[in-house]
Amino acid sequence: MVVATATPDIIDISPQPKQWTFHASPADIVIYGGAAGGGKTYALLMEPLRHVGNPGFGAVIFRRTIPEITHEGALWDDAKKIYPLKKGAPNENDKQFRFPAGAKITFSHMQREIDKEAWKSAQIPLLEFDQLETFTESQFFYMFSRNRSTCGVRPYIRASANPEPGWLADFLSWWIAEDGYAIVERSGVIRWMFRGSDDRIVWADSREELLDQFPGATEHDIKSVTFILSTVYDNEILLKADPAYLANLKALSLIDRERLLGDPVRGGNWKIKPDAGLVFNQAWFEIVPAVPAGGRMVRFWDFAATKKQLGTSKKKDDPDYTASVKAKIVDGVTYILDMTNERMSPAEANNAVYNTATQDNSGGWRVAVRFEQEGGASGVRDAYNVVTGMQGFDVMGIPVSGAGDKVLRAKPLAAQALAGNVKLLAGSWNDEFLSQLHNFPDPKYHDDIVDAASGCYNELVGPRVAGSFGRK
Repeated sequence: MVVATATPDIIDISPQPKQWTFHASPADIVIYGGAAGGGKTYALLMEPLRHVGNPGFGAVIFRRTIPEITHEGALWDDAKKIYPLKKGAPNENDKQFRFPAGAKITFSHMQREIDKEAWKSAQIPLLEFDQLETFTESQFFYMFSRNRSTCGVRPYIRASANPEPGWLADFLSWWIAEDGYAIVERSGVIRWMFRGSDDRIVWADSREELLDQFPGATEHDIKSVTFILSTVYDNEILLKADPAYLANLKALSLIDRERLLGDPVRGGNWKIKPDAGLVFNQAWFEIVPAVPAGGRMVRFWDFAATKKQLGTSKKKDDPDYTASVKAKIVDGVTYILDMTNERMSPAEANNAVYNTATQDNSGGWRVAVRFEQEGGASGVRDAYNVVTGMQGFDVMGIPVSGAGDKVLRAKPLAAQALAGNVKLLAGSWNDEFLSQLHNFPDPKYHDDIVDAASGCYNELVGPRVAGSFGRK
């Protein structure tokens, strides 16, 4: 983004070259992005400015949640840097800018699926979605019905997106190659879509082709669509202002790095998913015969509720394990020092925590004990029982989110492993540890060791304040 003032009365707000391509497209629907840092948000913010002299014009810019609009450096903060230059007056309560001619630009959200119903009576000439991949398919297409205008501005839709498998990747499949990266030659190429009576979207290279195929359709039923690729390398201003941003993208875990940085020319990968060898790869971990002195040590436990029951169904006959991982960080390197992994009852698990803590803290060592605390009253009660039996130890239950966030919790450790910053102290447990991490998140394999390792690392790098059952 370049903002230059020629005279006190004339303000020139100029996009960068790839942003110009976005703004110049005549398509009804333009989806811009395909990687992080390509100037997507600024492009969306600038698009409505061409119409603010029209008193009947209105635009709505959506993010999925309110915090994504209002947190530090997000949409609202950026808008407050740009829109006052065009004499836009902000209303903090309504999250809306009004311009002297009467035009309005509003920021809103659709956190829940049902939130789309709140727009039933709206008439919005310009609809914009920031991070379209975070919205549902039905939210996006429902809002087509609100994209109408009587102010003279042809109704149109603009969106930004980062790569992620799902409905949007399917929608953009013509612009994406089999390997998941964008087809550069197709960036900006317009195609036409029509939704038939069977609810299927039919694509063609021209509007006339669809009109011939569907005699009952009108030209208004057919929408033109394009995808414009943009990567961080297209954003020279960002790279100059924050040279470390590119390094930050390179430091992400493999899957996030592939999605948000990807190929320098073709952008992020739209098809990559968490799979065996992708979240963690056993080749990333060096096994060392000794570890340096120093560093705070933590052993983190992931509890299972039941022992293996013989003579039952296969599912019931293969319950989770109670796993623990002990680690420390010295000079930016995480050393995994020990691991346990055993099926045991809750009572046996409590005894194991105590006995292991006694061994860990012998000989003058100080090893903090942390464990995954389940949600709800039962989780609080279980945590109380564990801590009560651990007099004299530094012990605390750590609340965690649900099972669906296991990959999210593993990403910080995975990023460091990919960078070569996680090493294993040689031991008989190494093979089991590496095997489970490598196969994560394949549902055919257990993930208790992964949960314990992720919890241990996250506890080491993010010290917590005193909790209700212990303190540091």
